[in-house]
Amino acid sequence: MSDDHTDVQEFFGPRAADWDARFPDDGPAYAAAVADLGLREGDRVLDAGCGTGRALTPLRAAVGPSGVVVGADLTPDMLQAAVRAGRDRDGRLLLTDVTALPLRAGSLDAVFGAGLISHLPHPAENLRELARVVRPGGTLALFHPIGRAALAARQGRQITPDDLRDESRLGPLLAGSGWRMTSYVDQDDRFLALAVRES
Repeated sequence: MSDDHTDVQEFFGPRAADWDARFPDDGPAYAAAVADLGLREGDRVLDAGCGTGRALTPLRAAVGPSGVVVGADLTPDMLQAAVRAGRDRDGRLLLTDVTALPLRAGSLDAVFGAGLISHLPHPAENLRELARVVRPGGTLALFHPIGRAALAARQGRQITPDDLRDESRLGPLLAGSGWRMTSYVDQDDRFLALAVRES
């Protein structure tokens, strides 16, 4: 993957207009994952690689009107789809690269990343950047609305030993990037790894 993420934009850009229609039943899975993140009223949370903003509404509900919700994505078409869906009312949208965030260190309480890790060019370094913007004790959720096996089957491939989302790889990857994994679920109907920002 190139550092300029052109390939990510080329993949997601043409798919943005009908992205939500392709996965119409994912809403409850997003809401459940956000609930597991343990956000409180007034918290500040980033949806990293927010795409069409499907997590923004449950994130806003979790942090309430006094909280801050930011959705960051580097594909303009995805953010435009989020605006068309009205999700910009639930959070501020930033056209930016989540591997180099324009946010102050320790300015957030949590990061939510749906389908994010497989699109990071340098996962250890990029997870450190997410850790940089989260306060010590803050949380990270790496989520996908279906598990690894179900996703592989959907894509017509096999799970390989080098899959970053495998628990035996993800735990050490997070640990080396400023996070401590606290929970790991990989079921057909859900993938969710939770981690806490180390001090």
